[in-house]
Amino acid sequence: MTNAHGTNGTRRPGRILTALLCALTAAGLYGCSGTAGSDPPPGTTAPAGRSPLTGLPAGPAPVLAVKIDNVAAARPHTGLGAADLVYVEQVEGGATRLLAVYSSRLPERAGPVRSARESDIALLAALGRPALAYSGAQSALNPLLRAAPLYPVTESTAPAAFLRSPDRAAPHNLYLRPARALDAAPDATDARDIGLRFGAAPPDGTPATTSTVRYPAARYTFTWSAADRAWRVAMDGREARATDTGPLTPETVVVQRVTVRPSDFHDRSGAVSPYTETVGEGTALVLRDGRAHQARWSRPSTASGTSFTTPDGAPLAFAPGQVWIVLAPR
Repeated sequence: MTNAHGTNGTRRPGRILTALLCALTAAGLYGCSGTAGSDPPPGTTAPAGRSPLTGLPAGPAPVLAVKIDNVAAARPHTGLGAADLVYVEQVEGGATRLLAVYSSRLPERAGPVRSARESDIALLAALGRPALAYSGAQSALNPLLRAAPLYPVTESTAPAAFLRSPDRAAPHNLYLRPARALDAAPDATDARDIGLRFGAAPPDGTPATTSTVRYPAARYTFTWSAADRAWRVAMDGREARATDTGPLTPETVVVQRVTVRPSDFHDRSGAVSPYTETVGEGTALVLRDGRAHQARWSRPSTASGTSFTTPDGAPLAFAPGQVWIVLAPR
């Protein structure tokens, strides 16, 4: 039997929610209206039968987030093409890591997998209680991860979900089997409304063929491909590809300007880990359909989703498909 992920197995039983998760649910964003088979109007939730994370046809399915390595030695990645959402986050030394969010479909493998950061906790809270797969964390951060509204999936909690590749050198050789990861988190919540809206493009915007985002030690360039009807991704000047699906081509790219400040944690070398603030408000640039749209973002609390609006306050709809959210320093 084939389940909602396209993998062999059956759907998981009803979810068991903790009191903390119930509080998040009560404060969160919900609602699916409309009829499957047509694109939602601008500013509406995804209709029934469509993913609230992509706006594309999808049935209810649990959320798995995977922390992905992103130094040069970790590329090309595996499994990124199947993600509903890809977040880009700054880490030590001005480099970046990716947080890939899966629900609509699962790749056979994903990775390379690396360690979690404090910022991941608040970022993922809008998704209810998802599974989070990562390679480990600083010892002082582990209690926060265990107490967070998520299901930690690591080599120690779910060894069958991980494997080492003989083609890569450690620590860039750890990969995840996503279906087994969700087997280890049977009560992970299904994808829910986190504030994203899908539909027709706003009438304004400026033509844009390319856009570059710079971090202290990383660079992302998004180039519009009319043939793909999507944005081709380059990292540090090289085309970004997945080993299983080829070039990375999100339909929508959001450059979300955020505060990146020092956290209370540091790595083994003593470098302070940055903390990316995703609660609050600020400016953003939304790239879709070969045009760039100035936007505002707002997220009142960790329990709520993030809304993206035009400068005059109207909801800004994304193009249905994969979304990249680049959390860039202000």
